[in-house]
Amino acid sequence: MKLAYSGFDMSGRAVQGAIESAGSAEASEALRRQGVLVTSLRESVGSAGAGDGVRRVLARTGGGGGGSLTELAGFSRQLSVLISAKTPLVQALQAIERQTPPGAWLTTLTAMRRRVEEGVSLSEAMEQFPRQFNAVSRALVQAGEAGGSLDVMLRNLAELTRQQLHMRRSVVGALVYPVALISISSIVLVGLVLFVLPRFEELFKSLGAALPPSTQLLIDISTFGRQWWWAVVPSVVGGVVGLVAFARSDGGRGVVQRALMSTPRVGMIVRSLATARIARVLGALLEAKVGLLEALKLTRQATTLEAYAKILDEAEERITRGENFSATLAGSSLIPPAIVEAVASGERSGQIGPVLTQVGKFMDEDNELIIKSLTTLLEPLILVVLGVLIGAVAIAMFLPLFDLTAAGGGGPGPVGGGQ
Repeated sequence: MKLAYSGFDMSGRAVQGAIESAGSAEASEALRRQGVLVTSLRESVGSAGAGDGVRRVLARTGGGGGGSLTELAGFSRQLSVLISAKTPLVQALQAIERQTPPGAWLTTLTAMRRRVEEGVSLSEAMEQFPRQFNAVSRALVQAGEAGGSLDVMLRNLAELTRQQLHMRRSVVGALVYPVALISISSIVLVGLVLFVLPRFEELFKSLGAALPPSTQLLIDISTFGRQWWWAVVPSVVGGVVGLVAFARSDGGRGVVQRALMSTPRVGMIVRSLATARIARVLGALLEAKVGLLEALKLTRQATTLEAYAKILDEAEERITRGENFSATLAGSSLIPPAIVEAVASGERSGQIGPVLTQVGKFMDEDNELIIKSLTTLLEPLILVVLGVLIGAVAIAMFLPLFDLTAAGGGGPGPVGGGQ
């Protein structure tokens, strides 16, 4: 049977864990030979019970949801600090639980801690929650457990996750102002055409003025929108929902990715971000002494762009045939020559992991600067385009009034004087 125990080791440090034994007496004797003074010994939940508990947790959390990059980064960093301070793993997990607010993430941590109490390793407990802990994070933790450097691997995982989170926030932050500006300007344009222009249309009819083509076009658009809004609004919403669903499908995802990668300037940033991500993940795995082929498989799972996933698949096949890693990368136009040279240098020195980590770090710094500079150039361009559109609508609305004013001012005035 499996027995869970708690006690103290020879140095007086509190320890907890589980042991397989025929009975309590045999377990106590075995632990005594290991230098553990047992204070509590109880039958642990069996593997079937543990599996049922995990299934209940997964059912409550929607199949393993509730995790995010922020939570993973915080968890890795906190656990690294506690493990480096020689805190037992179970106690460290309990300390993190006490700091976690109620929710799906706390439920996940509780279930994972219970699995560790039953005697499984941390990486095995993380495997029960693949949506919160991806293959890369599990591989780093497993490497840390095998090499006795769990705190170091957790710190590397926290740094990797925080960098990914930082780049994501940089991209989102760069897009917030342009998107907000476009949204507000679109609302203003719709309000002018649908609600303000009809008032001017009544004025134009009462004056009997001839309308310029631009004004007539806006009036036709306004009339169509007011009469057919019940069909236009569902069509627009349905079109947006359809595009989102298409972009998330297997075929549509590839189309969207190819379109982004072929767009000037934007494609360069997308390719650079993907390359930096691959370099960082692969470098971290290789530094953790994960084999090159296994590291390529895990990096491929962490890659969202299909074009780069194919590059990694091809690299794995060619390395299996005995070719160098740098030679497999040199044949792709998506990998910058600087990356190929860095990998080749790392192969010669036997330090591919550290080289890739440094290259990924430098690329992320360059990408952040490029995103900021591109946003700085994009904002004035958006302002100019939207200003021209709103100005054109305003001029088209007031142009008939200008014509009437000019015609009235240029006409013959009244004749004064006597008869």
